[in-house]
Amino acid sequence: MRVVFMGTPDIAATCLKQILAAGMDVVGVYTQPDRPKNRGMKLAISPVKEVALAHDLPVYQPENFREEATVEQLRQLQPDVVAVVAYGRILPQKVLDIPAKGCINIHASLLPAYRGSAPYQWAVLNGEKVTGVTAMYLCREMDAGDIIDVVQTPIEPNETAGELLDRLAVLGAKLLEKTLCCIDAGNVSCTCQDCSCVTYAPMLDKSICPIDWNKTAQQVHDHVRGLHPWPVATAEIAGTRFKIHSTVMVEGKKNAAPGTILALTKTGLQVACGEGAVEIRCLQAEGGKRMAAPDYFRGHPLEI
Repeated sequence: MRVVFMGTPDIAATCLKQILAAGMDVVGVYTQPDRPKNRGMKLAISPVKEVALAHDLPVYQPENFREEATVEQLRQLQPDVVAVVAYGRILPQKVLDIPAKGCINIHASLLPAYRGSAPYQWAVLNGEKVTGVTAMYLCREMDAGDIIDVVQTPIEPNETAGELLDRLAVLGAKLLEKTLCCIDAGNVSCTCQDCSCVTYAPMLDKSICPIDWNKTAQQVHDHVRGLHPWPVATAEIAGTRFKIHSTVMVEGKKNAAPGTILALTKTGLQVACGEGAVEIRCLQAEGGKRMAAPDYFRGHPLEI
């Protein structure tokens, strides 16, 4: 079975490695164009392109599929199936119609929950206890195709979005291999998504970074976990703006106003929330380096 793979970030690279190790016939790899990165603004290749080049696979990097020549290039590869994992582009119907056995997608949520570009991050931000990955057929509407299979996993209480993604990548890779094997064998069943259960996971940006101390300790803790490693939660403490990298929930003091600094312990800085308190374990002052909270405030005395 001829497979064209489309993907860009690390989770997609993990999936590509999995199906290559399984001996799948990957006849072409599509990924985002090389982009300027870091302070030097040098062009950087995607993790998927790295894997493809290491396996001597042909790589295609169109900006989009608006040009007929780009669509024809895909058509010439004669794919039986197109496998998509975090490609970063919505495929038009003329592309979806090319593979004889359809276009499939691995999505990092339990659809129909959290359709969109940041599913696992919003699952953590919203305090979900369980998430997973879904294999589905692609259709014109975003993340709305028929579901082929799902794999569930618990979200650990202190797990960040980045840590969760590492686990979802492994689960998604195995699910992709299983799904492609079923398609190749003609042994696929699918179900329609329940439209009454649809929720959305919009793209993250820095506007949601500031911590609202009026929220409960659990909500603040989830906020910090869900925005790590990007864009990272922020807070102003004693006039200095910090990125907040990690927290744990603590008991706190009754009747303390939200945002009140309660204590500096051997393990962190305790701050009152609307209900309960959190202890900031790791932070980063604006323009500074990431540090354990007690180490930072040892050199920057703080009024408690």
